[in-house]
Amino acid sequence: MNSREIAKKALNHEETNRVPVDFGATCVTGISVGIVSKLREYYNLGNKNPVKIIEPFQMLGEVEDDLKEKMGVDFVELAGRENMFGFKNENWKPWELFDGTKVLVPGKFNTIQEKDGSFLQYPEGDTSVAAGARMPKNGYYFDTLIRQKPIDDNNLNVEDNLEEFKELPDEELKYFEKEADRLYKNTEFSIVANIGGTAFGDIAVVPGPSLKDPKGIRDIEEWYISLITRKSYIFELFSRQSEVILKNIEGLKQAVSNKIDVLLISDADFGTQRCPFISNELYRELYKPHHKKINDWIHKNTTWKTFLHSCGSIEVLIPEFIEAGFDILNPVQVSAEGMDAKMLKEKYGKKVIFWGGGVDTQKTLPFGSEKEVADQVQERLKIFSGGGGFVFNAIHNIQAKTPVENIAAMVETVKNFKLNSQGK
Repeated sequence: MNSREIAKKALNHEETNRVPVDFGATCVTGISVGIVSKLREYYNLGNKNPVKIIEPFQMLGEVEDDLKEKMGVDFVELAGRENMFGFKNENWKPWELFDGTKVLVPGKFNTIQEKDGSFLQYPEGDTSVAAGARMPKNGYYFDTLIRQKPIDDNNLNVEDNLEEFKELPDEELKYFEKEADRLYKNTEFSIVANIGGTAFGDIAVVPGPSLKDPKGIRDIEEWYISLITRKSYIFELFSRQSEVILKNIEGLKQAVSNKIDVLLISDADFGTQRCPFISNELYRELYKPHHKKINDWIHKNTTWKTFLHSCGSIEVLIPEFIEAGFDILNPVQVSAEGMDAKMLKEKYGKKVIFWGGGVDTQKTLPFGSEKEVADQVQERLKIFSGGGGFVFNAIHNIQAKTPVENIAAMVETVKNFKLNSQGK
């Protein structure tokens, strides 16, 4: 079986002779650009052209097909052309990371270094307006800058918080159609789509890093407070956003049909390291109706699986996510409190696909020995792989400065792992 066939079986909770693998098919399962460059060197793939930064907010590098082959990857991303800062990934130009690694960035990526050594990133690449994000000197990714105007509750308008959520233009849908056709015909990868704007309350988007003049509720702390103090506003905002999402998903269906296998719906985190930061009741009240509406439409009209990303300790919310219709849970942060891997598999393994959980990116992968990495990967494979419903990935993106030898140990452990009927 090829990658696409193996992936489909796993996504349908069917067991195959190996576990499907993802590195780079989403903005939450990627690899820091400097590490991509080092992996290319490690696997003797050469760097004739510097690695492209395809997601500049988190500084994620493009995992090209030759590196996918070395890492045993089975998935590929189908994403829109605009990034988090509102400009297109095009007109590539050279840039250097703080450690001197040469990379490629989009043409509107700001390359002017500030006096303190930091870099500012501007909405749509327009340096005439206030910056939307900042990378500190010797940093590895951007931090959002808050540009909150004074809030007047008597004149608060939902339209202000809807500015970044627009219907996909015909030109963009034609791009998705063409690119999906190319990936489907010319590769054997399972295709994961991300059209943007489908997550409710994604805290990375709330401050409006793509907007020149963000209005509405744009302060992160104020946003979370508003989930309690301005419930009707948030619910109306989500309701209006869901109308746009459904139109865009319908347009995507017409453009790509069932050439894609997965659609990323939500990357809004609901958990901290120790507990959820939202109650089940509040999730049911504000989020669940909209999640269910979108998932129901997808399951009625397509064969796609729907993908939810939420870091942290979220075990008590998993039944809610399943009832809302999500097929896939990522990143499966088993290092968080109450997220024991064996318990999760036994309790939810037949109801949801675990995409991630393969190795801890906070401690083991960056700071452990090669043996410690291999041992943890082996343990997670044994726990999660039985009966299908598992895609191997690290717990969230592989971070900068992670030793490539540890990554290679992870990759080889997965490649050498063979399934039998017990998944061991």
